[in-house]
Amino acid sequence: MTQPKRHVYREQSFPNMTALDGISDAQVGEHLALYTGYVKQVNALNKELQELRSEGRASGKDLEFAELTRRLGFEYNGMILHEFYFSNLRAGGPRQPAAGSSLAQALTDSFGTFEQWLADFKAIGGMRGIGWVVLCEDPVLRRLSNHWITLHQDGYPASFKPLLVMDVWEHAFMRDYKATEKDRYLDAFFKNVDWQTVERRLQEPMAIRPAAAA
Repeated sequence: MTQPKRHVYREQSFPNMTALDGISDAQVGEHLALYTGYVKQVNALNKELQELRSEGRASGKDLEFAELTRRLGFEYNGMILHEFYFSNLRAGGPRQPAAGSSLAQALTDSFGTFEQWLADFKAIGGMRGIGWVVLCEDPVLRRLSNHWITLHQDGYPASFKPLLVMDVWEHAFMRDYKATEKDRYLDAFFKNVDWQTVERRLQEPMAIRPAAAA
């Protein structure tokens, strides 16, 4: 059997993730190490699945093939969501989108005011459980909406464009804050949002894998 070419994902670097306000470099270091694990797992799973296919084991009745296939969505989305998260943070930026920007207008059109959008986003982030909060653009209506995503692959609306991604798994904040102090982490997150990056995501075609932040 002719073997297909195997593609490998490369780990991205995020030099912007330093000196954040309320999120320590030690916390960031642990989080980046966890991201490295997702990249490695995606590559390992793709390799294992390719080997199983070459052995003629591509069958839903093959328990190993089925489990690895299901696992791939979790690991892949874990890799991508972390890349969106890391690349939409930067120290020293403004606390909200620039007045008159396309993003500010889109948030106002969809939620009434920036403050009403922010309250909605934070309310979702404060829910019990582990997951992600993602501000998305509907490609049909061009409306912005906030979404809760559980286990990376569960809850993401197909074809919606991610604009702002916030990780609310406990590994994102528990070096700096207690498990009961998630609200403090949410406040810290919004001290470091790179609104220019979020604006650029709104303006540009959807990036399936965001470029590493400069």
